[in-house]
Amino acid sequence: MQQPRREAVLIGAPTDIGAGARGASMGPEALRVAGLQPALESHGLTVRDVGNLPGPANPWRPPTDGYRHLAEVRAWNQAVHEAVAQALAAGGMPILLGGDHCLAVGSISAVARHCARTGKKLRVLWLDAHADFNTSALTPSGNLHGMPVAVLCGHGPAELVNLGGYSAAEPALKAKWVRQIGIRSVDPGEKRFVHEQGLDVFDMRFIDEMGMRHTMELALATMDDNTHLHVSFDVDFLDPDIAPGVGTTIPGGPTYREAQLCMEMIADTGRLASLDIMELNPALDVRNKTAVLAVDLVESLFGKSTLMRKG
Repeated sequence: MQQPRREAVLIGAPTDIGAGARGASMGPEALRVAGLQPALESHGLTVRDVGNLPGPANPWRPPTDGYRHLAEVRAWNQAVHEAVAQALAAGGMPILLGGDHCLAVGSISAVARHCARTGKKLRVLWLDAHADFNTSALTPSGNLHGMPVAVLCGHGPAELVNLGGYSAAEPALKAKWVRQIGIRSVDPGEKRFVHEQGLDVFDMRFIDEMGMRHTMELALATMDDNTHLHVSFDVDFLDPDIAPGVGTTIPGGPTYREAQLCMEMIADTGRLASLDIMELNPALDVRNKTAVLAVDLVESLFGKSTLMRKG
C-alpha cells in the first residue's frame, strides 16, 4: 500500500571534498538542469528546492593522519545533517543532491536520529559500485568518500562517527540495517572487514546469477509499515556505458533495465522516505546524459513505470 505523499525537499551539497577527482561539486546543478524538480512534480509530488548548502572550499591536500580534508568533510556533513534533520522534522522527504558520497554520513546520521525519535525501523539501500567500508588503515588514499558506511557503523574518525550525538559504542547504523546492491569494486582489506561486520552485500556476481528481481526481493524483505526506507544512490552504481559522468567508473554494473527494475521495486514498497543522489560528475559526462539518466531513474523511484500493468 502506498503511503501518503510528502513534500520532497531538494538539498544541494556542492562539494567534492571527500573524493579523489574533482567535479562532483557540480552535481547538484546538473541534476537541476536535467529537470529533477519538474520530473518529480509530474508524479504528483510537491517539491521545495532549498538551494545549495554553504561549506568550505576543497583545499586539495594530501592525507593527514590517514584522512584527506577531515575538517572540511566534517563541516560539510554537519551542514547536511542539520538540513536533512530539519526537512524530516517538518514532515518532508529530504532528497540530498551531491556531491560526493562522504556526505551520506551527515544525511544518514540525521535519518537514523529521526528514526530513533519517532520509533521507526531503518532500512538503508546502498546502491553503489563500491562498499565504501574502508578505514584509514585499509586505504592509502585517505579519501573519505570510500568510508561513509564504515563511519556510520562506528569505524572511523571521532569527528564523523560522533556526528548527531552518536559514538563508536552507539553508532548511527547497525550493519544489519544495510543492504548493498551492485557492488563490484572492493579493496582486499575492505572485503575482509565487510565480512567481519556482517554486511548484506548483493554484488554483481549475485545479480548476474540470481537476477535483479530476486536480489531486490531479498533486499526489501521484512520491511513493514513502521520502516523508514532510505536509498543512497551513487551514480557509479550504473554501468559506465550508460552513465559515464562519475569519478570512479567500474565496468560491469547494472544495465538500464536492471536499474529501472531496481527502482520500480523500491517504489512498489511505498516505503521510500529519504534519498541521496551522489557522485554525479558533470566534468566527466557527455552532454549531461548521466544526469538525465539519474533523473529518469529517480522518477521510477516515485512511480514512473515502463510496465504495461493496470495500476
